[in-house]
Amino acid sequence: MKCVLALMLLGVAAFPVPAKPVPAKAKVAKSSKTARRVKGRRVARAVPAPSYQLQPDPDRYQEIQRALADKGYFRGEANGTWGDDSVDALKRFQVDQKLTDDGKISALTLIGLGLGPKHDSSALTTPK
Repeated sequence: MKCVLALMLLGVAAFPVPAKPVPAKAKVAKSSKTARRVKGRRVARAVPAPSYQLQPDPDRYQEIQRALADKGYFRGEANGTWGDDSVDALKRFQVDQKLTDDGKISALTLIGLGLGPKHDSSALTTPK
């Protein structure tokens, strides 16, 4: 019996169980006040300008009016001025195309008018 206990103790001593690893604490970088201040003054961070167009220019309005006229929706002169007659024509087009009929120029509306993004066919080559 003593022999068995001695062998068990030797086995435990020969093959110790590793301790659970303690995760190292992540170091938190402290922000320096000098990065925010220049000569004692706070520097305002620049706000980037929006990267989207806020409203079409008159040439684009005229292009949309011509497309609506070609499809029989716009009856006025395509002059590039977006008025109530243009909005009404656009709404009628949107209803017929089953789009949201809010009279606003959307990407789907432009695609339906054939005025969506232009794709360069030479860029559409298959890889070798």
